[in-house]
Amino acid sequence: MGHMSTGAGRGRYGEAVFRPEQAGEDDRIDLGALAYDDMTMDRLRALGAGPGWNCLDVGAGTGTVARRLVEEAGVASVLAVDRDVRFLAARPLPGLDVLEADVSAPDFDPGRRFQLVHARFVLMHLPSWRSMIARLGGLLAEGGVLVLSDAIDLTGPTAPQTPYTRVMQAMWQGLRDTIGTDVSWVAQYPQHVRDAGLVSVAAEVRVPPLIPGSPISRFWVGTWDRARESIVATGLVDDTTIEEAVRYLGSPDCAALSPGMITAWGRRPLPA
Repeated sequence: MGHMSTGAGRGRYGEAVFRPEQAGEDDRIDLGALAYDDMTMDRLRALGAGPGWNCLDVGAGTGTVARRLVEEAGVASVLAVDRDVRFLAARPLPGLDVLEADVSAPDFDPGRRFQLVHARFVLMHLPSWRSMIARLGGLLAEGGVLVLSDAIDLTGPTAPQTPYTRVMQAMWQGLRDTIGTDVSWVAQYPQHVRDAGLVSVAAEVRVPPLIPGSPISRFWVGTWDRARESIVATGLVDDTTIEEAVRYLGSPDCAALSPGMITAWGRRPLPA
């Protein structure tokens, strides 16, 4: 059914697809937050995030993690950065500073260093992901921790060929063709973090369950809807297949794995 392109697209997240001005985009992001935020906060707290910490949240989206760091973990401050801050600016909070900036720009420098630098579902959309790991690590204070999360695809060649897995595979290909999204490298995250000069490196994978009506199931339905043009353009699936996959996610017969979230972390070494 058509071709499988190997070229990465030149569009950008938030422009070619997932535009923040599109009605309901904040709701789609928040569904992802409902699925993944507890996992993220568990890890950040386990790594020590709490009173006295100054934190940088990169690609902060609607700000759910940034706000929980302030309100629940009690950190001293969070600088939340995004290329479009409309969702962040809509709900101000003492201790939460908002900066509209492109972290991948060569001149990006917030002018201070942090005990925590966190980015979730950001680097997978950037062609410069390898250098970004090192650059974000360079924003750590001594002993500070870099925590990076991205999607890990669990619908590989051995997965059952259902409409759901076919649409997921076409989604990853369509996003790669359109905006350069690449999750092929994320299983090697720990080594990349170590190569960036950080120590005490480790990683984990968490997978939210696909339950009909759950936030993660609704998130993928919304994501397919917004990326439908890119998905169909791969030639791997058509609109009918997408609708079959949507019905499958809402059915009690659903028995599949969502993409997981891999989280890797490492610390900037203390001086000898």
